[in-house]
Amino acid sequence: MADKKFTITAALPYANGPLHLGHVAGVYLPSDIFARFARLNGDDVLFVCGSDEHGAAITLRAKKEGITPQEIVDKYHSIISTSFSKFNISFDIYHRTSSEVHHQTSQDFFKKLQERAKFIEETTDQYYDLEFNQFLADRYIIGTCPKCSYENAFGDQCEKCGSDLSPLDLINPISTLSGKQPVLKSTSHWYLPMDKHEDWLKEYIQKGIFDGQTHHNPKLWRNQVVGQCMSWINGGLKPRAMTRDLDWGVKVPLPNSEGKVLYVWLDAPIGYISATKAWAEKNKKDWKKYWVKSESEERKLVHFIGKDNIVFHAIIFPILLKDHGDFILPDNVPASEFLNLEGDKFSTSRNWAVWLHEYLENYPDKEDELKYVLTSIAPESKDSEFTWKEYQARINNELADILGNFINRTLVLTHKYYGGKVPACGALTETDKELINDIQQTPFRIAELIYAYKFREAQTEAMSLARLGNKYLADQEPWKLIKTDPERVKTILNLSIQITANLALVFQPFLPKTAIRLQTILGVTFSSWGYAGTTSLIAENHEINKPEILFAKIDDEFVYNEVNKLKNQNDETHEI
Repeated sequence: MADKKFTITAALPYANGPLHLGHVAGVYLPSDIFARFARLNGDDVLFVCGSDEHGAAITLRAKKEGITPQEIVDKYHSIISTSFSKFNISFDIYHRTSSEVHHQTSQDFFKKLQERAKFIEETTDQYYDLEFNQFLADRYIIGTCPKCSYENAFGDQCEKCGSDLSPLDLINPISTLSGKQPVLKSTSHWYLPMDKHEDWLKEYIQKGIFDGQTHHNPKLWRNQVVGQCMSWINGGLKPRAMTRDLDWGVKVPLPNSEGKVLYVWLDAPIGYISATKAWAEKNKKDWKKYWVKSESEERKLVHFIGKDNIVFHAIIFPILLKDHGDFILPDNVPASEFLNLEGDKFSTSRNWAVWLHEYLENYPDKEDELKYVLTSIAPESKDSEFTWKEYQARINNELADILGNFINRTLVLTHKYYGGKVPACGALTETDKELINDIQQTPFRIAELIYAYKFREAQTEAMSLARLGNKYLADQEPWKLIKTDPERVKTILNLSIQITANLALVFQPFLPKTAIRLQTILGVTFSSWGYAGTTSLIAENHEINKPEILFAKIDDEFVYNEVNKLKNQNDETHEI
């Protein structure tokens, strides 16, 4: 399974607000698990992300706060990038789309498509706010969705039913700037004729076939990704404007294009390419090996996103990449569903959220605990929910009582009976042989699940090894046997230490800091997944350090305080 090549991207977060746990659970944690595992397994990995600093959402936030768009993106880029760093997300680079290399890359991409006659230029009527004297980008307009009657649909998409919209589709459109009904005014833009791409997209998305070659394993594409894409395609794709009338963004690099910028969903995914260029320049690498078909050597491009970004990464960006002609297409787009919070949707406007930067400030020693809980409830195929009560239960019942308890018992008994030195493994019973077989199989099962983007199941499989160890100790009762059969105890504890060492290895993608801490206690370093599953990871007479409590339990007061904090902050303006 090793020696694969991956360019891994995580959706660029908008630099108009901080990250909440919904963002983390759906995109950044699963992409980090995948990247960490792939590196550990010997794969060639590039893991990129960055702040999306253009688009209407940025200018809206700037107007709301009374500062410039540049001040907004600087503020939130700092908060977001610091949060990722503190949360130990292992990006090779966290970049930003306001950079010079990004503007240049996006403009070059646009010009290449223009040279290849991939756009159509059209003059159409678009909404204009007379009070603010400007054309309205899609997100500056809200109204009633014509398909589901949701009253706060945006001009490009209804977030309730997921329908693709244009501002002219909305019933009773209102400008978010003035709060008044806009007027129609003519303007010219460059459109991507998406309707011309329906046939090959069907083959690509449903069967994994592109240009006559099998490009991906369609069984690995999540059902909701294929389903949403086919719904769009079967409903008939329409030309989509790739430029906007705005003064903030990547300028259209053509004559007679004053006051026009690239559509954010053209420039944002190009941010993955520009981030790669910035990383490659710094590390003296060739960026083309990670993106260009002729030089990428079967490299797989994987986009980790939320379900609200499926159409942009699985339809629009592949069209753009194909029209450009030089780049590889996405091999997989493992989109997650939404994470809810205490019985309700995350809402930044109502401040119904657990903010990542605040959690890390309040509980800097509970980074891995949060990772474990979020992976346990990850919304991989359907919406899921975070509650502080489940957070408590997962930490107490699984991390503390299963994983922590097994490791602590094993190490305490080793110090008690053998002064911290690993005893020799003697004759094996049938039970021992069955245990060894399970230890050997565990890393193969985890690897198979991770490569299939099933991170919840993979983490459960890792925890199953700790459950196995706990049962083994409980059944064997070495604390009783030490009086009657001390030789047998040596084998029991040797195998228990080998399980502990395997746990320090297989939990590296999921609990990276805990895994390192455990390796320090054991006095070993594991840098390759290839060692996982062996029962000779730690040699006889190797001296281990004194055990530590890896996970502190969460009390009811903690849960009560967090739930009350959430309720109290609801409907208040979130202050950074």
